Amino acid sequence: MPTINLSTIQFLKDLKKNNNRDWFNEHKPKYQEARENFIDFVQELILQIASFDPSIAHQEAKKCVFRIYRDVRFSKDKSPYKTHFGAHITSALNKSDIHSKAGYYFHLEPGDYFLAGGAYLPQGPWLKAIRQEIAYNAKEFKAILNSDSFKKYFGEMEGEKLKTAPRDYPKDHPEIALLRHKSFLATHQCTEKQVLSKNFVSHCGKVFEALFPFDDFLNRSMD
Repeated sequence: MPTINLSTIQFLKDLKKNNNRDWFNEHKPKYQEARENFIDFVQELILQIASFDPSIAHQEAKKCVFRIYRDVRFSKDKSPYKTHFGAHITSALNKSDIHSKAGYYFHLEPGDYFLAGGAYLPQGPWLKAIRQEIAYNAKEFKAILNSDSFKKYFGEMEGEKLKTAPRDYPKDHPEIALLRHKSFLATHQCTEKQVLSKNFVSHCGKVFEALFPFDDFLNRSMD
């Protein structure tokens, strides 16, 4: 089974201390080695997820992994590189559409390792559909959020909320606490020791299997 190498973590730590083009170009071989290690891990992770969510079986790790180069055009922080590796695995056929589907996100950053999923600030039509799905099937959604597996790995659903009721829903709606959400997220933090362990990919598979009913509910809203 592929593992995350200590050298990959060390590269990211070093990059955080030396976030400039000269250093990066000088250490390009180490970056390429770290990136390939991350891609190999994500490819195995796709196989793990596909065993319970066949909708992502067509994905290739390279298409799910984000670029390390930052877009600094509209940012006060002009650091040229991200100091983490990230991959978002969804059923979307095009990389440009990955944020239109709930999926499985792996974030590898020293001091902030996590597995996550759900819908981050979904656009208007999807957000409206999710709220309708919750209003129609609140019992099912709350059963997912209160399941032992979801509680074990994620605790509670996270995400930005409106300060008041969304349009089309009264303030006294019985599910107003859920309907006020603008994002519907689940996050599982990991330690560096876990990330470097030989069975980490299996742990990721278990976490994402617990996430699957949550993602499936959110995606079903647009069916």
